[in-house]
Amino acid sequence: MFYVKNVPSWERVVRVIIGLIAIVAGIQMVGGTWGLLLAVSAAGIVASGLFGFCPACAMVGRRLDKAAKQAK
Repeated sequence: MFYVKNVPSWERVVRVIIGLIAIVAGIQMVGGTWGLLLAVSAAGIVASGLFGFCPACAMVGRRLDKAAKQAK
């Protein structure tokens, strides 16, 4: 595996659900350029939920407890 998961399971579920809601809101409610921008940003949130890896969390050093124990 090329990356270490740094998002816990419960947070992955939340990211996917909120991301899908934001995609629908961006396309249906907002519309236009801003709606498209919101939908694309939300797609990144959904992707981080599906893969279990968040680049922003990795930059600040966030790790799961399991990953921290394996690194030792």
